[in-house]
Amino acid sequence: MFFKIDFYLPPCYSIAMRKLKAAVIGAGSTYTPELIRGFIDRQNSLDFQKFFLADINREKLDIVGGLAKRMLTAKGFTGEIVLTQNLDEAISGADYIFAQIRVGGMEARIRDEKIPLKYGLLGQETTGAGGFMKAMRTIPVMLDIARRIEKLAPDAWLINFSNPSGIIAEALMNHSNIKMIGLCNCFVNMKAGIAKNIGREDFDYEYLGLNHLSWVTSVTVDGENVLDRLGKSAGAKLKNIPDVDYDDELLEAIPAIPSYYLSYFYLRDKQVQHCLNAKKTRGECCVDIESSLIEKYKDPNLIDKPKELEERGGSLYSTAAVSAVDAIENDKNEYHVVGVKNNGAIPFMADDDVVEIKCNLNRNGASSVTVKDPEIPYIKGLMQAVKAYEKLTVKAAINGSRKDAIAALMIHPLIGDFQKAKAVLDDMVTANAGYLPKSLLP
Repeated sequence: MFFKIDFYLPPCYSIAMRKLKAAVIGAGSTYTPELIRGFIDRQNSLDFQKFFLADINREKLDIVGGLAKRMLTAKGFTGEIVLTQNLDEAISGADYIFAQIRVGGMEARIRDEKIPLKYGLLGQETTGAGGFMKAMRTIPVMLDIARRIEKLAPDAWLINFSNPSGIIAEALMNHSNIKMIGLCNCFVNMKAGIAKNIGREDFDYEYLGLNHLSWVTSVTVDGENVLDRLGKSAGAKLKNIPDVDYDDELLEAIPAIPSYYLSYFYLRDKQVQHCLNAKKTRGECCVDIESSLIEKYKDPNLIDKPKELEERGGSLYSTAAVSAVDAIENDKNEYHVVGVKNNGAIPFMADDDVVEIKCNLNRNGASSVTVKDPEIPYIKGLMQAVKAYEKLTVKAAINGSRKDAIAALMIHPLIGDFQKAKAVLDDMVTANAGYLPKSLLP
């Protein structure tokens, strides 16, 4: 005989949450208060009792970390907050590790933006020649962090925002054994733009691509795909991308909503000219914004992120980060767009290709959702070309291979020409010699 027993939990009873340790690597970033705000907003579902904020720049760490402490304390946090320059101390025993590093600082970013323009190429921190050089500096450092995680916090999840996020995820997911997801605020902003456009938030969608090379291919409302009724305003405009609208005829040729980063591909010459005409690069503008933010962060009376942080370009990234952690920690089986191994979700991509796609998030991590109708020839061709570039870039960064570095630049749709690829590589490698193996030098 079998008996069914129903358990009743009185209203005052709640299942105890796991006490968690967070490590933020690159915590001297002016973005950190955005992330701390996200933790505060989710404190009822995520019981973080330890925050270890790590950075190599002690001065910025103390200033930004000081604001983080004030923000948490103002909301009643009584746990442990540690500011450290010891990476192992931060990682050891962590449950969730958030990486937002910038190898070489803003000075290196500005060089990444300026040097390619000398050769008529786009200078941008995640795309083209600029993104390539940032990847070459960052991959070895992130792999070192991954090795430390394997040893000191093998059960931890790494949530990476460090750019170029997609190439970093490609390197770590295929060359380490850590648990990680790649994260970007791009889709969160696109989703908000679509919701505003259709006047409601309860819609389904299909999204595929690579980081900063992505499209929404369907928007379903009450069982109907309304994609064709959405105009170019359905996408999101981001602070760090020049305000260039997509032409209606361009959108008709691409039956999907492209992320705004695709303007670098669709309107390449216009974007290059915009950069050439600008009085300052985006990196130089960010230096000004960061200087102003740091001064505000010093104010002992400031206990929340200032509105000016929105100008920095990281809109809603704490929403993407902390909501993803919430879904993993609390086994929510929620849908999020993150960077993961393809594993058959997009038929024309290899299983080990890291793609940016709609996933189901739970305590086991992210499971990619199979794309229903991915056969858009333009998307297929561009994704495969840029993925080949990413894989060659990872190979060049790991092996210090000059031939793979040149091959990566030649295959990138924004470069393509050998003479330009060689010239920009030689110039950038020389400027970044302190961060790269000598085998890459001309």
